[in-house]
Amino acid sequence: MGMNVGNHGGAGGEDAVIATINTTPLVDVMLVMLIIFLITIPVVTTSIPVTLPKERVEMRETKPENIIISVDKTGAIFWYDQRVANLDTLVDKLKKVSTATPQPEVQIRGDQSATYEGVGKILYACQRAGIVKVAFITEPQ
Repeated sequence: MGMNVGNHGGAGGEDAVIATINTTPLVDVMLVMLIIFLITIPVVTTSIPVTLPKERVEMRETKPENIIISVDKTGAIFWYDQRVANLDTLVDKLKKVSTATPQPEVQIRGDQSATYEGVGKILYACQRAGIVKVAFITEPQ
């Protein structure tokens, strides 16, 4: 089966072939997609309402039962002024004090140039020992 698209009766007749592309449906689809994206993008970025905490400095009084653990710039961990040999020793010491009532607060003093790994080890040890109260000691502005 074939189709004849030749001119019948001269150029410009009613049966002439239109050689241009109709772009109106393409423009309509693009406008609809643009409207959909403009409506859905703000909903996706703020879908969960969260109240972010404000920065505050609390003056804490040092109690004798508080435990001060320090990390120097090399990553060495100190229980008050005594160096702790390894992480298991720190966990054992923390387990002994975690049974006290009320449970003491562990205060972490990290050197400014220390890596996060040293502080992370202390937090992990506190978690393993069951310590509930952990605070970070910083310099006031």
